Amino acid sequence: MKNFEKLDFNYQTCKNELDEFKNLLDKQKILSEATDILPFFRNHKQLSVFLGSYVPYFVKFDRIAFEYQLFGDFSCDLVVGDSSKDTYLFIEFENANDKSIFEKKQTKETPEWSTRFEHGFSQIVDWFWKLDDMKHTTTLQNQFGNLIQYYGMLVVGRNTYLEYREKIRKKWRLEKVLIDSKHIICLTFDELHSDLSDRLHQYSSVDKTKI
Repeated sequence: MKNFEKLDFNYQTCKNELDEFKNLLDKQKILSEATDILPFFRNHKQLSVFLGSYVPYFVKFDRIAFEYQLFGDFSCDLVVGDSSKDTYLFIEFENANDKSIFEKKQTKETPEWSTRFEHGFSQIVDWFWKLDDMKHTTTLQNQFGNLIQYYGMLVVGRNTYLEYREKIRKKWRLEKVLIDSKHIICLTFDELHSDLSDRLHQYSSVDKTKI
């Protein structure tokens, strides 16, 4: 598998890195993609690969790649995989501020979906298009080693900037919109931390051999 790093998942290291992620969120309300988010996840590989826990078909967390070039056409911020199941999660990070998900317009009471959100969502749509376009080619099998199952995730914004109505709008959109018969996982950085905390707790109780 080209450009993927093999990784042995370590529960304790992942737990420590999750604590560092919480510290980052507590320390900084606003997060820049380039200077805060991407450097953090590059330096915390165990936490990064554990994002694969959002995919129910993942059994192992053993492949990771940052700024992954998808057939030379697109760059993915992070891709994590389970090589035993040929299953991969393609992840796009965006920034976290008051305009990351919705933007208030002076002429409208209801905020509009932000440019950053739409950009991130569209990135994943393009990745899905390219993967589907290449699925029966030797190029895809050469790059991944086999025919793969793939999923997409967008992480953007903070909970504190979302009113109740906008939380419902986000939830409704993500439940109703399918891309190539798949839901795109979309969550804030606060939701990501909360979910990973719960998932890591469940993982430790199920698989004690990883502790």
